[in-house]
Amino acid sequence: MLNKIFIYLKNYDWIVLASIALLIIFGLSEIYSIALGNEDLHLLNFKKQIFFVVFGMFLLFFISFLDYYNLRSFSVYFYIAAVLLLAAVLLFGETIKGTTGWFNFGFFNLQPVEFVKIFLLIFLARYFSKASVKLNPLKYLIISGLATAALIGLVLLQPDFGSALILFALWGIMVYISGFSKKYILIILLILLSVFLSGWFFFFEDYQRNRIMTFVNPGANPLVEGYNVTQAIIAVGSGGITGRGIGFGSQSQLKFLPEAQNDFIFAVIAEELGFFGVFLLIGFFSVFYFRVIGHVGKIKDDFGIYFILGAVSLIFLQMFINIGMNIGLLPVVGLPLPFVSYGGSAMVSSLIMVGILESIIIRSKIKG
Repeated sequence: MLNKIFIYLKNYDWIVLASIALLIIFGLSEIYSIALGNEDLHLLNFKKQIFFVVFGMFLLFFISFLDYYNLRSFSVYFYIAAVLLLAAVLLFGETIKGTTGWFNFGFFNLQPVEFVKIFLLIFLARYFSKASVKLNPLKYLIISGLATAALIGLVLLQPDFGSALILFALWGIMVYISGFSKKYILIILLILLSVFLSGWFFFFEDYQRNRIMTFVNPGANPLVEGYNVTQAIIAVGSGGITGRGIGFGSQSQLKFLPEAQNDFIFAVIAEELGFFGVFLLIGFFSVFYFRVIGHVGKIKDDFGIYFILGAVSLIFLQMFINIGMNIGLLPVVGLPLPFVSYGGSAMVSSLIMVGILESIIIRSKIKG
């Protein structure tokens, strides 16, 4: 048993793990800074985030020692679990800021959609890895699309447009990876447009429409709908090259920047650590992406390849959208910065995903 563990540890990609650890340290340092600015003498959120990190790291190592290939056999059950979780949170979940998307367990709130992202990824990786796309593309497009649409519909009922967008984008990416022709990619873009229009007229709350209108014209009402983005842009711009220093960012410390530890933590990093801090942050993400993708050519089974490409795309999309909305390039849709933003569900689910990635990498090395 000890010999087996030693072999696994020897074949671990420690560079991937180190890049994730450094991103987590970035997040913890800023959550600590924000807590001090909010006069949180007990550092409750900081301590809770440390608990989530420790628990997530435990799951990461535990899952990495398991054979990821077994996930294939349970992909349908993961999908069923995703449907049940999203249905249950609509019936029994807690509503926070207009979104019914959390289970309240006292010490923490569980956001099931963060785990649904992994469940859908496992399901789609399994489905497309055994699909004969060239022989019957329409069949696989419709079945996978309907399966994804069911989850998106449940998420829109919360409503959580940001997570719904990520689920749709994940499906689109998996379709693209699978080798569908360009006409089917065009169909997906038309579906995306129809989803957006139906969301605009039937699902979006007023504040969500206002966010999109603020993106189109951010200067229209900078003190109301455009306040968050305006303050984030000010924070990013005021950081300069080296930043104001941890704990000395005026926008976050004086509470001008709402949701500083969640959606807008990138703006806090830019203000307190400056261009240098942002450069390091993007650098750590880049090391993670290129290192993981570099293993794709060594993996022998399609399921592992699909999962790796889907997982990297999922993390990249959330990073790109979060940074984009912090600097005014994208509308605010309430997505965390992976491994950095405060939030137990996002942190634990992201570390679980890394655990599966490490399991794939380890076995690709052992099997040669």
